Amino acid sequence: MILPKVPDPRLVTIRRGGTLTDADHHLLALWAASCAEHVLHLFESAHPQDRRPRLAIEYARAWVRGEVTMMASRAAGGHAMAAARDKRGAARHAAYAAGQAGAVAHVAAHDLGAAAYAIKAARAAVSHGEAETARRDECRWQRAQLPEPIRELVLEDERRRNDICWSVFDC
Repeated sequence: MILPKVPDPRLVTIRRGGTLTDADHHLLALWAASCAEHVLHLFESAHPQDRRPRLAIEYARAWVRGEVTMMASRAAGGHAMAAARDKRGAARHAAYAAGQAGAVAHVAAHDLGAAAYAIKAARAAVSHGEAETARRDECRWQRAQLPEPIRELVLEDERRRNDICWSVFDC
């Protein structure tokens, strides 16, 4: 499980009783899509005919632009997760990252799921001896992509949820 038992109101939209603005929700979705896209090649190189993870990332971005509904983005995320189920290693984690990115439209807190699975994909793509360096490098890359308006929110959420996200955010 990568979602906390008690939701952080800062990651719940104002419409649902939290404090997250639409603008920041969109930034979280775009950041999650970037995290997933950064490792997408690990899925696509192994399964070039399966576009479900790529479509989930595209739908997340389309949701931000107002071109698809939240339900469409969420459904695309579900299809990407289905693509992951029978896979192993880096390809599996990359597909899950894309699925989590698609789900951000529905629940903003899935942004860390996309990031965590992307880090797991990067780690799984290298030899055991290089895994720790790959984990740190991917984590640092993700942090460098964070837009300033959501930077502290995401970094605090990483600290708060690191233990349920496989400790991937120690970078």
